[in-house]
Amino acid sequence: MKRGLNLLGALGLASVLLYGCNNSGTPSTTASNDQPSSEVKSEVNVAFVFTDSVINKYDYFKMKSEELTEKGKKFEGDLQGRASGFQQEVQAFQQTGGNMTVNQQRAKQEELAKKEQNLMTYRDNLMQELSADEAALYSEVYDRVQKYLETYAEANNLDVILSYTRGGAVWYANDAIDLTESVIEGLNKEYNANPTDTAK
Repeated sequence: MKRGLNLLGALGLASVLLYGCNNSGTPSTTASNDQPSSEVKSEVNVAFVFTDSVINKYDYFKMKSEELTEKGKKFEGDLQGRASGFQQEVQAFQQTGGNMTVNQQRAKQEELAKKEQNLMTYRDNLMQELSADEAALYSEVYDRVQKYLETYAEANNLDVILSYTRGGAVWYANDAIDLTESVIEGLNKEYNANPTDTAK
């Protein structure tokens, strides 16, 4: 499979335009004759990956996502248990409240209102924790993928690996420079060689 496509990069294009201007006009001058002129690479080896596919098919991400899903189910069960207990207490008060004095009724209502507020706060805290865990997972996975792609690019003589997502900056790319499956295979091979090496 072809790993890269030689394209004229933006810097290369600027170099060509500058070269043409210098040839047609007056010669360019440099600040010091002692400093060597830096050459801009005119050909860039470019490839791309479908970002969503890389993330969703990465075994490490799938494993961590399952753990996060299980944690969410546990939180949901705990929350439902607490909500059910609170609801039973409310129903009991509705049935027996008529036998209480006005002060007792007021005190019980305040107690129930506080418990309801605590329950809502608990729910919000669980949601925030799950949201933070999800954000941390994506951040870690992106770091892992980026680190792997740096090694992959060096091994395959690539200068740029683009992230291809629908609605992103890349509107078209030739399938010949699609590295998605190769990168997924490499990522999973690297992870499965040492699956216990989990940063989080």
